[in-house]
Amino acid sequence: MTSKIKRGVSLYSFQNDTFDGTLTRDDCIRISCELGANGIEVIGEQSFWGWPECGVDNADIAAFHDSMKRYGGIGISHDFMLDYKRYKGRPMPFEEQVASVRKDIDFGALLGMKYIRALVSIAPEVLVAAAPYAEEKGIKILIEVHAPLHFDHPWIIRHAEAFEKSGSDALGFLPDMGMFLHAFPRVWKEKFMRLGVPKDIADYIVKAYEDRVLSEYVILGVQELGGTGPAIAMAETLRHNAAFEPKRMLDYMPRIHNIHGKFYEVNADYVDESIPYDEIVRVLNQGGYEGYICSEYEGNRWIEDAEEPDSVEQVRRQQVMLARLIGETETPALKTPLAA
Repeated sequence: MTSKIKRGVSLYSFQNDTFDGTLTRDDCIRISCELGANGIEVIGEQSFWGWPECGVDNADIAAFHDSMKRYGGIGISHDFMLDYKRYKGRPMPFEEQVASVRKDIDFGALLGMKYIRALVSIAPEVLVAAAPYAEEKGIKILIEVHAPLHFDHPWIIRHAEAFEKSGSDALGFLPDMGMFLHAFPRVWKEKFMRLGVPKDIADYIVKAYEDRVLSEYVILGVQELGGTGPAIAMAETLRHNAAFEPKRMLDYMPRIHNIHGKFYEVNADYVDESIPYDEIVRVLNQGGYEGYICSEYEGNRWIEDAEEPDSVEQVRRQQVMLARLIGETETPALKTPLAA
């Protein structure tokens, strides 16, 4: 089977670099496109100064489009937040939540995006109410299915039922591959050990995750081993992560339009030892998926206390891995050296 999956990058992957000024937004777009990952996903707050509180300067929007045109970028998604607790003492009323989503629809359209990503905490009724406006703007709203939630979780099923009842094709899903965490990441274990978790307890937790032991029992086991503080925190990660099955995406494939290629580390052999991308790609191909997998590197936060994250190298490695898995014959490579 010839894969129709395409490669992209969420600029969220370069959060350290954009925060410290090592990379500009233009750099991030260029790097992604040079790697053949021309699908570009942004988070407004990271990539556009002033968003959402003060609006964005027209010149900045023009500069974004200039970068996209220069490097061959294709706008995929604007990832938005709905801060319904932004006002002290009261939640944001329903109509105000819908108006906020419409504002993000406008912003996504302004950036030339096909989709906007909704955080999983947003109620389905809000998205259903915003769907007609999204249809007018040619935008689809995708709720992110993110660990510890999954496609059999009642909250996700509630969204799916509401989407079907609405009859709108402007509503869909964006699965985050972190929900398929089949092995405890090496960078997680080493971070917790730097925080003081004894090796025997760290090994116990990793093995318990491998054996799919219920998190509450693992936490109790850590306490019985004398673990406190960071050791309990390490065990607590099992409550928020699990090895759900990629094949569960098949039932939802008609409404899956974008994929977050979450990863914490790709090794020098271009293998992700924690998330089974070979199986993920097989399932997506089986389901006829023709959208993008956008790299979303989050290993940075697990190593930045010990070393400078090399986000560009990690994204490059994942892109090489993805290219191989979808059957591309050329190996992605950067064409322009990074500034020293």
